[in-house]
Amino acid sequence: MSVWLTKRQLEQTRPAETCATGSPVPTRMVSNGEHMPWPQTAAQRRVEAELATLAERTSRALGLDRRQFLRTGCGMAAAFLAMNRVFGGFFDVDPAEASEPAAGAERRARVASQLVFDVQTHFVRDDFAWPGILALGEYAKQWNPVLREEGVTMQRYRLQSYLKEVFLDSETTLALVSSAPADDPANTVLGSDDIFRARALVNAIAGTRRLFGHAVIRPGQDGWPDELDRMAAELRPDSWKGYTVGDPLSPSKYPWRMDDERVAYPGWARIRKSGIRVVCVHKGLVPPDYQRTFPNWEYARVDDVGPAARDWPDLTFVIYHAGLKPFLTSPEASLDAFEKTGRIEWVSDLAEVRGRYGVTNVYAELGTSFASSVVTHPRHCAAMLGILIRGLGADRVLWGTDSVWYGSPQWQLEAFRRLEIPADLQERHGFAPLGPAGGSVKTAILGGNAARLYGIEPRAAAFAADGIASARRSYQATGATPSNLAYGFVHA
Repeated sequence: MSVWLTKRQLEQTRPAETCATGSPVPTRMVSNGEHMPWPQTAAQRRVEAELATLAERTSRALGLDRRQFLRTGCGMAAAFLAMNRVFGGFFDVDPAEASEPAAGAERRARVASQLVFDVQTHFVRDDFAWPGILALGEYAKQWNPVLREEGVTMQRYRLQSYLKEVFLDSETTLALVSSAPADDPANTVLGSDDIFRARALVNAIAGTRRLFGHAVIRPGQDGWPDELDRMAAELRPDSWKGYTVGDPLSPSKYPWRMDDERVAYPGWARIRKSGIRVVCVHKGLVPPDYQRTFPNWEYARVDDVGPAARDWPDLTFVIYHAGLKPFLTSPEASLDAFEKTGRIEWVSDLAEVRGRYGVTNVYAELGTSFASSVVTHPRHCAAMLGILIRGLGADRVLWGTDSVWYGSPQWQLEAFRRLEIPADLQERHGFAPLGPAGGSVKTAILGGNAARLYGIEPRAAAFAADGIASARRSYQATGATPSNLAYGFVHA
């Protein structure tokens, strides 16, 4: 993926895995490179300390060392106990889950049939190398006929690490791989053709449709409508992905608006004709000092979503990151602004599109926006979810994690299943409760809504006997070893 951070900003960050504490839930804001991570807050340091205390005491009782404990379901539960002690009771977690493996197993059994469709995933950045990748590659030969024939090579490393984090170390059922454009298509980090080679490989392993892929669109570049036709015919993408800011690496010559009749609409016409009618658009996540450092920042706003959705009712527009700006001031200041106004910049604008324009073909996706806010201030995260569900409906919000920047998506999945909007926010702002982990709202957001868009059976049981499921059972039976690492950037 691309990196928006400037050289000076990169000097103020460190790779997230170098700051790992072993916690299954990050205790710092992690950036995917598209926004500057906020420094670790005092509350996050307290969570880290609380978890260390819980882990030290409970691991001994279970006959494990601290790191081993933090890799278990008990360790995951302990992380949410620690967060509740610091932030308040946002997460549904029974203290027994942190010390009794059977308690966690019972909880997981209740959602075993829940489909989890992660509509925003990525391969890891170029400078990451998972230490155990050769062992995983050798293991993958057992169930991957392509690897048995071609062998384990460097070319396979990133994909294999991705498979481990997403499909073996989490309960993710289906995943969609995304990428970003570049002004020079030759500089695209992960090209559309690369994505669909990966899709073919993984789905051959699975024997089912487990991996989905975006075709990256480049409005304004020469011949881009014809390239849409080529990709539709040759690649048959599951959906399309565009960045209205253009190339996110640098000031782009090709920013565009979704409602631009000259630039965008000829492409929308080709997409409608192709029959592949889900269009995903990156919005929000502007970098720090964006009005000074990022000339195309206005294109990251969501004011063009409503007109485009109104003019193209037979297309579905999925707005990635729900249009959220990162925390450009302190997390507390951002939350304070919401408490005073009842609004979150750009997120509220997106949520109001349905009512303002009378459209039902706009969805919000949660990648990075959920991950960064739930570990920084769960109340802010709960408010964001409340705004989106109130405005767009629970049937128009999609689960996405932006993994593997944040490591295995399992911790995000656990956080969402456990999170509840506080009663005072429900009463004051008319937010509906999120409900239990296996309830209708969370089941819809975690997978049901995306399954409807992509034509998939909305139950995980449909994939319980495929190659990926078999590999996961073997992996767990031989001793699962989640890394508990994130691979993005943290503030130094």
